[in-house]
Amino acid sequence: MAAPPARERRPRPNHMRAKIMLALATAGGLGYAPVASGTFGTLPGLLLMLALAPLWREPRLWPWQALAALALALLAIPICGAAERHFQNKDDGRIVADEYLTFPIGLLGLPLTGPVLLLAFLTNRIMDILKPPPARRLQSCHGGLGIVIDDCIAAFYSLWLNHLIWRLWHLLRIDEIIHSHTGL
Repeated sequence: MAAPPARERRPRPNHMRAKIMLALATAGGLGYAPVASGTFGTLPGLLLMLALAPLWREPRLWPWQALAALALALLAIPICGAAERHFQNKDDGRIVADEYLTFPIGLLGLPLTGPVLLLAFLTNRIMDILKPPPARRLQSCHGGLGIVIDDCIAAFYSLWLNHLIWRLWHLLRIDEIIHSHTGL
């Protein structure tokens, strides 16, 4: 007698949700990088900014930029919290959604040019590594909030630095000096 046909196995909704949350939390696996997982995990933030580019076309749209940045930071909290429960480790290095989903904060009110994106990426990483006050202390908050809040604070420090450098760049007309000497 032949065995009855096997029933097709469908993923359970909770199992599928957990896989999606884990993929988002690790940026599709970038969080598994053996070194500098936070730096690799910030890279999707650059792609995210390309998707958000219409909001960055005009400086007067900064309230909409801020709203989008806030929504992404809030989205990061449950994603990072679910991944922390999965890994059973406080702010596990493989969790990088906090890196790329808070990255837009550092670009509020700035133009999306190559040099500005590079500047924002560098200042974001420096501030995230340094964790200036109160970022380090707030990192001890429970769950996803504790994972994301320090990156939000670091992103605001990055934003301040980016605006300062942007203003100095234009005040000193560095771009004109470079162009006049190199023709670039």
